[in-house]
Formats: sequence, C-alpha cells, structure tokens
Amino acid sequence: MICYNETFFYLTLFSTKNTTMTDTNKITETTENTQHHRNVNTFMKRRTHMPKNAEQALTDPSFAKYLVNVHTEKPIVNHIADKAKQNPKTHRLAKIEGISDDVSGITDLRALFADTENGADAPLTLEIGFGMGDSLIEMAIAEPQRNFIGIEVHEPGIGRCAYMAYENGLDNLKIINGDAIKLMQQLPDNHIDRVQLYFPDPWQKKRHYKRRFVSPERMEIVKRVLTKSGWFHCATDWEHYSQWMLEVLDNVEGLTNTAGKGNFTPRPDFRPMTKFERRGIERGHGIWDLIYSKD
Repeated sequence: MICYNETFFYLTLFSTKNTTMTDTNKITETTENTQHHRNVNTFMKRRTHMPKNAEQALTDPSFAKYLVNVHTEKPIVNHIADKAKQNPKTHRLAKIEGISDDVSGITDLRALFADTENGADAPLTLEIGFGMGDSLIEMAIAEPQRNFIGIEVHEPGIGRCAYMAYENGLDNLKIINGDAIKLMQQLPDNHIDRVQLYFPDPWQKKRHYKRRFVSPERMEIVKRVLTKSGWFHCATDWEHYSQWMLEVLDNVEGLTNTAGKGNFTPRPDFRPMTKFERRGIERGHGIWDLIYSKD
C-alpha cells in the first residue's frame, strides 16, 4: 500500500437525511430532531519513524527560520531521547510534544519573505502536502528567484525538509505545519502564483470520495488565492482520481486547462520525480499531470 501525504482539514458531518453545503468545510444534514457530529480528515496522521535529522530540526532553534509556526511559547519536549534509554529499537517512534499546528495567525505568506534576498514580491509557490520534502527542496534549489512555502502535517517530513533546507543554505523556503484549507481561507485574494498538489491520497473507496482534496468547493478556495494567470498544478498515479480531477477542474469557472479541455498535461520537466511517483511506476501505474491557469 502506498502512503500518501496530503495536508488535512476537517469536515463536520451530521447523520441525517437531507444534505446542504453551508460552507467550504462543512456538510449539514438535518432531520426533524437531532444532529450528530463527527470529524473526517483528508489525511490520517500516522506515527512513523522520526529520522534523527528531522528530530534535530524540530528541536534545535538553528532551524527556526524555516519553521513558520512550529515553535511557540509552549516548550518543545523531546520524548525520543527519553525513550532511547528504555527501548533502543522503537524509540524513534516516540513523540516530540509542543509542536504547534496553529495557522490562525498566518494571513500573509509573502510577508514571510520580507527580510530575505528575494523579498516579498518574488513569485510565490505553495505546495500542499510535500511528504518528506525531497521534491520541494529540489524545486527551491532549481529556482532561487522564486519563493516556496510547503504545508504539511507529517512531522517527520516537516523536520526533514527543514534540515535539508538548512544544509543547502536555502533562503527562499518556509514550512508550515497545519491545515491547508484553513490557511488559504484567511489569505488575501490574488496572493499566490502557483499552488501544487503532487500525489495526494486518492481515497479509493467510494464512501471516502468526500475526503478527496480536489473538489468543486475546495477548488474555489484555491482559485481565489491564485493571482491572475496563476497555476494550480496537480499530479497523481491513480487513474480514477486523475479522471475525477479532470472532470472537477474542467468545470471550475475561471480556471482554464492549459492543455485544452479534457486533456492531461505532458509531465513537465520542472516537476521532480517524487518517492510516491517512483513507487507508482514500479507498480505499473500511469502518471497524470494537470495544470490550470486562472483567467
């Protein structure tokens, strides 16, 4: 089974008969008497191995310049070091407490680069769900005049990406821990030049389709924050999801398929090969890219 990294957000569901969309993140179903609430994620946080370099980046203040909201007044408590003495075989699955995923105070992504060489007005790319960060780092190195922001919920990936950014001396990359939809909902209109979503969780079961990131409601949020002529670029190795994406995106008013309606984009040279793409190819999957431009 392929594990996918896709930044999560919450949907409130009510167990009832009649359904109406009340806003972009909530589905309301009503009956005459009761409403029942449960939370559904597009990304299931999982406890996985914490690489030593990721641990260092999450706990060492030297890496703080890359981590927009990870460190707050709350102290970081590293249980990995404590567990190492108890069980050397499993200690890297222990948790680092005190890492923040609050995005409520982030309302201007460009301002994060005000004190960098590129400045706040450089072209800006937001990657949603960057996994372990390899492809995001590669893109930031390849385009030093472009600013990059990655948002993710997988803490080992956040730490590892910050570590690689530090090792490469990057000045054009910032990392956010948290909910991508919530973040974009509070950003200004016409704010980001490119939004990219590479190999998100395909949520293959029909009852899970509501969890898929690409939906008409969420694409309206993405479209609003894109600058005029800005891009939304997505890629997947699951054919059903690729057709789903194509149908949804071709019908979003104000977005134009750069390859022509009904067509996929040939794999662009600027998109690095990701771990999930490589796995998909090894398993005989096709690869489908879509790029849409804001009118």
